[in-house]
Amino acid sequence: MLIIIKTKMKKIGLILTLIVALFFALPRANAQVSIGVSVGFAPPALPVYVQPACPVDGYLWVPGYWAYDDADGYYWVPGYWAAPPSFGLLWTPAYWGFEGGMYGFHAGYWGPHVGFYGGINYGFGYGGVGFYGGAWEGDHFRYNTAVVNVNTTVIHNTYIDRSVINNVTVNNHASFNGPGGVTAQPRPEELAAAREQHVQPTTEQVTHQQHASQDKSQFAKYNNGKPAATAMDKVGGKPVDQEGHLAANSKLGNQNADANKNMANNPNANRPPSNDQNNPDKPKPNEPNNPNANRKPASNDENNPANPNPNRNQVNEPNNPNNPNGNPAPTVKPAPVKPVPVNGQQRQPVRRQRRVQRRQQPKPQRPPQKGN
Repeated sequence: MLIIIKTKMKKIGLILTLIVALFFALPRANAQVSIGVSVGFAPPALPVYVQPACPVDGYLWVPGYWAYDDADGYYWVPGYWAAPPSFGLLWTPAYWGFEGGMYGFHAGYWGPHVGFYGGINYGFGYGGVGFYGGAWEGDHFRYNTAVVNVNTTVIHNTYIDRSVINNVTVNNHASFNGPGGVTAQPRPEELAAAREQHVQPTTEQVTHQQHASQDKSQFAKYNNGKPAATAMDKVGGKPVDQEGHLAANSKLGNQNADANKNMANNPNANRPPSNDQNNPDKPKPNEPNNPNANRKPASNDENNPANPNPNRNQVNEPNNPNNPNGNPAPTVKPAPVKPVPVNGQQRQPVRRQRRVQRRQQPKPQRPPQKGN
């Protein structure tokens, strides 16, 4: 009986030991999240680039990173502004970490707090620890324009906090954690963030990385560590190079994003010019606001400089489509003019008036004849 009790106690003690061991090992495992890819050589340095302005209120910045393809090696995934899955979530960037002689890739994730991302200085609020580019206030995100670039014409939830800016010049643009890169360890708050519930990258984010893997200009072996497109204003948006100019050599996104935006804001941009009378943009002759509504046709206007000969009959013109043979038009006799009543009386013809006047004049008297 005693032997059975001791055996059970040993089993219970072993189970408790395993639980405690897992408990202390859990933070470190979660701090590193999960390793999806392991490579035997380090990724290239981070490119220095200009951040495009945030296009939509509520979007958060996802910094660019190096990903790996088995066939062509490392390729750059451009940074972009993305919509979080829900309010209150922040983005923990991906990073590479050296462990066991290999460089492992730790994917980014969404969570209520920013976790450990290898101490990599991605810039734009991701200085290696936490995120200083803004904060949530209820269901609105406020942007710190001291470190992030936003379009203030559409985004008004901004503030300026320059105390988070590190004025020390950074010469090390290492993209990995480990010997030869950044030697940083998770902080207590980052370990606490690792134990929180996480949300994996959205389908849009996964598609963005897949598109980058299909563009050869993004691979380090072809661009010497200088990708054609370093950032985009959003997934599927405008790709830009390191200077912030349009990445003409990139196949990513929409090269005509700005032009399409202007076209979308102009309802008549795609309408071809037309002289059709059914054109809705053409003013109607009888409309009260039409300046030409009361104007006579040009062909009948005697004072029209475009018609110096108003009495010319266009039917006789050889190029007139209504008279292709150029035959002379028939002579039209003018209609007789009827006398117009004057003061209620009918005006008499001129000859008749003269006859009446002659009759009304007194006859001259004959001189008396001589001899009488």
